[in-house]
Amino acid sequence: MTLFLAGLLLGLAAAGAAALAWRRRVLEREIGELKRLSEVRREFVANVSHELRTPLASIKAYAETLSQGALEDAENRAGFVAEIEAAADRMANLVDDLLNLAALESGRRPPVFAPLALGKAAAEVVAVLMPLAGRKSVVLRLEPFHDIPPVRADREMVKRVFVNLIENAIKYSGDRGVVRVGAEASGDMVTAWVSDNGPGIPAESLPRLFERFYRVDKARSRELGGTGLGLAIVKHIVDVHGGTASAESVVGEGSTFRFTLPVHRG
Repeated sequence: MTLFLAGLLLGLAAAGAAALAWRRRVLEREIGELKRLSEVRREFVANVSHELRTPLASIKAYAETLSQGALEDAENRAGFVAEIEAAADRMANLVDDLLNLAALESGRRPPVFAPLALGKAAAEVVAVLMPLAGRKSVVLRLEPFHDIPPVRADREMVKRVFVNLIENAIKYSGDRGVVRVGAEASGDMVTAWVSDNGPGIPAESLPRLFERFYRVDKARSRELGGTGLGLAIVKHIVDVHGGTASAESVVGEGSTFRFTLPVHRG
């Protein structure tokens, strides 16, 4: 009996030690994840502060110039006011994107899934963005969506994905660029794509394109009105649909952005 009790106690001690070791590993992982999230939060706040500071500084500088006598300068005051309006627009766009991303990440705006004719959704977005393409001297071309089955998707969310990708392609294509929008079906998924013949993206930047606030060319992106959140929104929307978002590019030849959506099975 004594040997039995000793063995039992040793077994319990070993099991307890194993349980403590497992719990320690779980706690270490949880602490590591909390530290990572805290760092992400700090970086996010720093990025938002930086992005807001630039247009705020512009607004303040032009407002001070006007208040110090430029209101009487008929030749330049209209330009100063236009710069203030442009900076305010950049701030409004950034706030809108921040609110959209926050709603997506928090789950406050869950997708409403329904059968969606992807070609029709793409056509609606192309029609809205055609004037922007015209102002940029860019040809915006919608390829035929032949034999593309309906996808299971939230209509407004998918249109937002098209808007973000097509707007980016137009902005970065330059004069006389060509932007094409199309799709192809394979098995249970449909792949939509937006391609351009712009300057392309360096290979080392491709893995980071969908990160929040990541920009290949920070100065040019801000100049063109980019918030640095458009592709992050694209990725989150596609993720909640069970798809993937990706990009491929050749410097000097152009870029293609793709996203997949599941076929609707009624």
